[in-house]
Amino acid sequence: MKTIEFKENSAGCVDISGFRAAGVHCDIRNLNNGRLDLALIVSECPCIAAGVFTQNKMAAAPVRLCRKLLAEGDYFKGIVVNSGNANACTGDQGMQDALVMQSRAAARLGCEPGEVFVASTGRIGEILPLGKIEDGIDRAAGILGEDRESGLAAADAILTSDTSRKVCTVVVHTNSGDVRISGMAKGAGMIEPNMATMLAFIFTDAAIARELAQSMLKDSVNATFNSITVDGDESTNDTVLLLANGSSGIYIEENSRDLEDFKQALRAVCDHLARKIVGDGEKITKVVEIRINGAATLEDADKAARAIGNSLLVKSSWYGNDPNWGRVLDAVGYSGAATAEQLVKMWYVGDDDNRIEVFSRGQVFRDNKDAWKKLVARKQFGIEIDLGSGAESTRLWSTDLTEGYVNFNKSE
Repeated sequence: MKTIEFKENSAGCVDISGFRAAGVHCDIRNLNNGRLDLALIVSECPCIAAGVFTQNKMAAAPVRLCRKLLAEGDYFKGIVVNSGNANACTGDQGMQDALVMQSRAAARLGCEPGEVFVASTGRIGEILPLGKIEDGIDRAAGILGEDRESGLAAADAILTSDTSRKVCTVVVHTNSGDVRISGMAKGAGMIEPNMATMLAFIFTDAAIARELAQSMLKDSVNATFNSITVDGDESTNDTVLLLANGSSGIYIEENSRDLEDFKQALRAVCDHLARKIVGDGEKITKVVEIRINGAATLEDADKAARAIGNSLLVKSSWYGNDPNWGRVLDAVGYSGAATAEQLVKMWYVGDDDNRIEVFSRGQVFRDNKDAWKKLVARKQFGIEIDLGSGAESTRLWSTDLTEGYVNFNKSE
């Protein structure tokens, strides 16, 4: 039997015993389009929590509030999330409004304010329409459910420019029995490693010590959500929260036989959601996996990958189906990673992992040009670089850059 099995037709957080959810329309953006824009999720029993957040110095009020909660609290019951308004760069008013959201949700859920996390995503610099949000919280609390419709409504309510819902659930077959991990996420624009304009909420029925949960979540985020980029812009609101309610009765303990299985499953959930995010990048036509090998340090590997993945020239060439490998190596050269022309190698990589040589220590494989063109014309392909300077490696998922992206992000 496989250790991890992805559940077909995930219903998001309600796949985890003890969690209820709801999503409602508050018309936060005044668009009158009926789109769901407020989610409420609650656990029947207390949860331990872990979190990873944006490194942006302009972190939004909800991010700062969540950090404080994790630093001071022990157990938690729920999350309230709004889309359409980031509540970022909103000064003292922004924090007051985040606290009102927290208190209103706590009152409706019958718990203490310090047991409720708050998250927001959307436009920066606008004051929340607090009356609409308070009304939305009241309505959401009244329809909380454990059914599929409720779980998917919550997942839909956190989306902004996304074109698709992002949920997944895995069953982990541990030596002690089955546990489940489910996740929901949003993200399409302002996506850059070090977290991005993305929210991800992960739920499990496993029982885990808080410190272990934090360590596992951080490792998983670094390998997944921090390994995607769409446009190189790091957001003010990035939040990944993990809530574990222990309803399965199965404890995941340090040095236990079950620990590695759980770590693998958690990373699989994060990886699945991260790929959904980069694949839903605003107006993209291609997703590109960048693999960096042979780096002297992990920092060098990361520098090279980010330089390629965020280069406007490189991303534009991908959109034009142009295998302009010179732009790729140029980005490697200015990235600051230790390498040189006589050391570096490059390949284009297909979906079936077949590698087509491009460059090797000063030699160009021009006879492969037609094969490069066919591969780069695909909706998904890879680039592999060996820096020839060491043994470290990394992976980054990026996208092309289109005129559609520019038009979509023009000021109204």
